[in-house]
Amino acid sequence: MTRWRVRGARVLDPASGLDEVVDIDVEDGRIAGMGTDLPGIPEQVLEATGLWVVPGFVDIHTHLREPGQEYKEDIASGARSAAAGGFTTICCMANTDPVNDSPAVTEFIQRRARDTACVNVRVIAAATQGLRGEIMSEMAGLAGAGAVAFSDDGYTIMDSSVMRRVLEYAKGVDRPVIAHCEDLALKGATAVHEGAHATCCGLPGSPAEAETILVARDLELARLTGAHLHVAHVSAARSVELIRDAKDAGVRVTAEVTPHHLALTDAVIRGYDTNTKMAPPLRTARDREALRDGLADGTIDCVATDHAPHAAYEKDVEYTSAPFGVVGLETALPVVLDLVHEKRLSALDAIRRMTCAPASLLRLRAGSLEIGAPADLALVDPEAIWKLDGPELQSRSRNSAFLGREFRGRVLRTWVAGRAVHGSDETLP
Repeated sequence: MTRWRVRGARVLDPASGLDEVVDIDVEDGRIAGMGTDLPGIPEQVLEATGLWVVPGFVDIHTHLREPGQEYKEDIASGARSAAAGGFTTICCMANTDPVNDSPAVTEFIQRRARDTACVNVRVIAAATQGLRGEIMSEMAGLAGAGAVAFSDDGYTIMDSSVMRRVLEYAKGVDRPVIAHCEDLALKGATAVHEGAHATCCGLPGSPAEAETILVARDLELARLTGAHLHVAHVSAARSVELIRDAKDAGVRVTAEVTPHHLALTDAVIRGYDTNTKMAPPLRTARDREALRDGLADGTIDCVATDHAPHAAYEKDVEYTSAPFGVVGLETALPVVLDLVHEKRLSALDAIRRMTCAPASLLRLRAGSLEIGAPADLALVDPEAIWKLDGPELQSRSRNSAFLGREFRGRVLRTWVAGRAVHGSDETLP
């Protein structure tokens, strides 16, 4: 049996409330011990004084593009990008080609993940056939094939009666519905948030109400049906208020926020960099503050990257012609750590929002350092200063909103089931 030890790290395990300097032993891919005076002599020791050991991060909103758009990303490259960001479990959305609206596609993705991915990949299936918002997908068959949730992310189910049935049937198979909330008629052919920056840039803007109107509708339908509604990529201050009130009223709702919405505002569009174009769009400083407050007080349950890779030639066009979306797996941690450095979140709460909190929403066995659990771990230097350079990204695409930005905090190493999948060398585990 192979046994190795991480010694002297600050271990943060939000699932158990642990925040102490202890050693961790890993044996045959599982966490074998944790404490200050562990028995036995390990075969290898990794000295980690001044560093953090945390559960591998969990992302419940990733676009892997396979099948059909492998030139942007495939399961293998997306998994490498996840590992570089400290993620050991990721959940991929359904907007592939063909759309993941049948058990056959779900099974194909899972098979490809087993064969090619260095991290754990779970599948989120389409809520409606072809993501068209008209006819429900085969929810029972998809759940049986392994789908952990349903979503038409990237598109909105505009027909309220269809959304009601989706919620009812998802409740019947005991899965959450992840809602992309944008009123398509109100949004129209827009590219950015409606406001002064859009006006100055001559770009068509979408008001925050394009989101909040659909959030309000879906919250009412969740109340009606009793289903678990998860609101994806919240971007507007009013959405946070609506979700907070719904939770207080007992509605079964959870929500996520992306790192780019936590860090950036619509002011960055003035450079006409298409890597600042995303859906929903970056909004005002007031909206950003509300998102940060909502994450801190638990109204927003977790951070999710909405990692959306696009090829360079697709983004290298006029702003209004570029596709929506940015990559985010490799920069999520330092963005969240900014809130720790600013004392908006404790270190334990920040790690919670990226580990056991998202895992619990989809009931995934991940995000904790329980003895006997698979050793899915990340080693973090919270003080490392580094600048993001496009070529160093592990993703097949480079469309990051943070290119050239200096960060504080970095993942040094990632393990999945005790095997190093990022940052390994010949002398250490």
